[in-house]
Amino acid sequence: MTEPHPTNTGLFEAARRVIPGGVNSPVRAFGSVGGTPYFVESASGPYVTDAEGQQYIDFVQSYGAIILGHAHPAVTEAVVSAAADGTSYGAPTAREVALAERIACAAPGVSQVRLTSSGTEATMTAVRLARGFTGRPRIVKFAGCYHGHADSLLAAGGSGVATLGLSGSAGVPPSAVADTVVAPYNVVPELDDRIAAVVVEPVAANMGLVPPVPGFLEGLRQACDEVGALLIFDEVITGFRLGLGGAAERYGVTADISCFGKVIGGGLPIGALGARTEIMETLAPTGPVYQAGTLSGNPLATAAGLAALDQLTPEAYAQLEARAGQFADGMRGVLAGAGFDANVCQVGTLVGLYCGAGPASGWVPADYDDARTTDEQAYARLHAGLLSGGVAFAPGAYEAIFVSLAHTPEVIDQALALMADAADAAAAAAGL
Repeated sequence: MTEPHPTNTGLFEAARRVIPGGVNSPVRAFGSVGGTPYFVESASGPYVTDAEGQQYIDFVQSYGAIILGHAHPAVTEAVVSAAADGTSYGAPTAREVALAERIACAAPGVSQVRLTSSGTEATMTAVRLARGFTGRPRIVKFAGCYHGHADSLLAAGGSGVATLGLSGSAGVPPSAVADTVVAPYNVVPELDDRIAAVVVEPVAANMGLVPPVPGFLEGLRQACDEVGALLIFDEVITGFRLGLGGAAERYGVTADISCFGKVIGGGLPIGALGARTEIMETLAPTGPVYQAGTLSGNPLATAAGLAALDQLTPEAYAQLEARAGQFADGMRGVLAGAGFDANVCQVGTLVGLYCGAGPASGWVPADYDDARTTDEQAYARLHAGLLSGGVAFAPGAYEAIFVSLAHTPEVIDQALALMADAADAAAAAAGL
C-alpha cells in the first residue's frame, strides 16, 4: 500500500518543532505573504513539485542560483560523477583551479580568486580584505542592499540621509556596526581617508529591482579613487546572471574587489571573491588577512559550477534576456488588464515587480525609500493567487523574479495566463 503524501501543513508543523520558525532562512516561512510554505519534493526545468504532488512554474529558481533550470542534465551528471570520487577532501583539487580560472577570465578586474562556501562568506571576506589592505576601519554600504548576514553588513539606512549604521539584527552590538556608514542608494556619498571600502550591489536586487542611475557607479569609482578607498561590487546575484562579465561589464565600471555566488555553483553552495593580485595577496597564506574554510572549493560545488558555466554562451544570455523581456512585458499587460496597480521593471535578465500605482506608469524606484512604497498586502494577495494556480513567486515583496533558460516561451505564456486569473482575483479582493 502506497504511503500518502505528507501535507505541507503537516511538514511545517513538524519543522517548527525542531527548526526555529520551521525554516532555515527567514523569508521561507511565508510571514509576509501569509499561508503555509510549500515543501519541495523535486524540481525539473522550470518546475518545482511539492510534497503534496502540486507542480508550480518556478520563478524563484533558488533566488537566482539556477540559471539553466532545475536538474539540468549537464549539472546533475557532473555532480554524480564528482560524488563517486568523494564529497570533500580538505585539500586542493584541479576543479577549484579551473573554476577560479574561469571567473578570472570573465570578470573585469579579477586576476586571482578565493573560493568560499557562500555569498555571505565572500562579502564578509571582501570587507576584511579591504580593511587589511588599506589599513582603514570604515566601510560604506547602501540602504536596501543586502550583502549577507555578517555583523558589519547588517546595518540599515534611514530616511535617505547617510548616517553611521544602526544594527539591523538583535545580537549585533553597536560596536560591530560603528564603522559602517549607510548611504542612500543611487547617491554618491562623500568619502574621506577613514574609508576602507564602498560595498554596493551594482544592480540592487534585494529591494525588488533597482537599477543604478546613470553616473552612480562611475561616481563611486571616482570617489573611491580620490581618497584611496576600494570599491567592492557584490555580484552574488548579478555575476554570471547579467552576462559572463556581470554588472561590471554591462555598465563599464570595474571594481577593486568583486564577490560572486549563486550561478557559479550550479545550484550548490559556493561563493567567491576576486581582485587584482596586489590586493588578493593580502589574504593568508601570502598575507596577514586571515580567511579559511574546510569546505571551500568543495568538489561537488565546483563540478556543478563548471558544468553550468559551460552552458552560458553569448547566445544563451541573449535568449535568457529575451525571455525575461517576454515575461516582463506580459506581466505589464496582464496586470494592467486586471486593473491591478503595479510597475514591472527589467534589467537585462532580471525582472522586478512593485505593487501599487507608483508616481506614474513605468515608474522605477531609485532607492530603498522608494522601494518600500510597494504595497505588500497587494503582493501577498497576488502571491496567494499565483500559488493556488500553480505559479511560484518568492514569498516576499522585495525579491527579484528569476527566469531560467528552461522557461520556454510556451511556459512563460502559460504562467502569464495563470497570472491573469490571479491578478483578477487579487484586484477583486481589494475591491478594485
